[in-house]
Amino acid sequence: MGGGRVSVWLAEAEGEAALRAAGIERVWAQGGCVALAGPGERQRLADELAAAGALDPGPSVLLGSGGSSGARRWCLQPLAHLEAAARATGAWLEGLGLDPASCLHLNPLPLHHVSGLLPLVRCRLWGAELHWLAPETLRDPRRLAASCPLPKGRPVLLSLVPTQLLRLLEDPAGIGWLAGCRLIWVGGAALPPDLAAWARAAVLPLAPCYGATETAAMVCVQTPERFLAGEPGCGLPLADVRLRLDPGSGAVEVATPRLSPGFLHHGRLEPLPLTTDGWWRSGDAGVLEDAGLQIRGRLDGAILSGGETVFPEQLEARLLAQAGDAGLPLEALLLLAEADPEWGQRLVALVRPRPDADPDQLMAALCSQVVGWPPAERPWRWRICPTLAPTAAGKWRRGHWQEWLRAHRVPPGPGG
Repeated sequence: MGGGRVSVWLAEAEGEAALRAAGIERVWAQGGCVALAGPGERQRLADELAAAGALDPGPSVLLGSGGSSGARRWCLQPLAHLEAAARATGAWLEGLGLDPASCLHLNPLPLHHVSGLLPLVRCRLWGAELHWLAPETLRDPRRLAASCPLPKGRPVLLSLVPTQLLRLLEDPAGIGWLAGCRLIWVGGAALPPDLAAWARAAVLPLAPCYGATETAAMVCVQTPERFLAGEPGCGLPLADVRLRLDPGSGAVEVATPRLSPGFLHHGRLEPLPLTTDGWWRSGDAGVLEDAGLQIRGRLDGAILSGGETVFPEQLEARLLAQAGDAGLPLEALLLLAEADPEWGQRLVALVRPRPDADPDQLMAALCSQVVGWPPAERPWRWRICPTLAPTAAGKWRRGHWQEWLRAHRVPPGPGG
């Protein structure tokens, strides 16, 4: 690594989260930078570090970012920025009447994601207790409830992505366990409307939030009280954050002292691209209202179909909600764009049925669900994809599945 003070920690090879966390803290105590790689990213990160040569940014982390758009890069965040984010979150909790130091924080998210790293930073700063949950336990709610009973006289804070929340809501044992939490942050991906409605029906104290690696995680968050009252979106910005929208694209823009100083690209630490007045422009389209921020979808995922701007993520959430209401045996759904000479782009639906489902019947039922949708929003082709699944953090690697679609291209026909 050219003599730089970078210690590489590979998520798939380091054992228990608590041991990895202790190692990260040792590196920080020595003034070093920790580069965290997720499963399958070891070689890519190693190559980037080798090309970078000497690198000495002080106590910090390098984390992968940009997975939603397929353009992966390694974002630098100084420890001081992570601690600033933790202080802002602590102040927000105090505004709810909670003492951060007295809370028990549960974290099932991986350390190589900023949302999985921040609980470590928060608890070491607050002096709070952190308990790591093995991600596989969330796939078995009964085992989770038995192995991790929640204290009744102590506030419990939990961080989840929507995929994990869904697995717990599908089992009464999971719902009962979640009900023991004082606050459940949900981020990393958009919270589908059907999941939000399900959680409200169970009176679960969800706090939907929005942030990015570039912003040292959460920049705005909804209070559980407002969530349960039916308010949509991700709430208001934290005390050290300002939000606005780019008037041209509708992109969410963020100003905060904890913006990343830059990212590794072809062996160079390049500064984070900012607007002329110092704001970072995200890849998400949003709406800002008095109640806070609502995310419409990824700008790099939006398509222009028949002169209409279409956000596939919103349509996925709508169709999943309709399929759930109809009791359809659907496990995963992803809408992607295909070039079309007349429309410019049209939507194609990738579908993963449940193992007990009849694929043809499911396809027909899904087609019937969108009959009344505007033409630009209706998928024109449907494809069965048995391996379709988001990442462990609940994000869709749209670039990857776009490649899958190209590789499995077939002439259009009934049912795709």
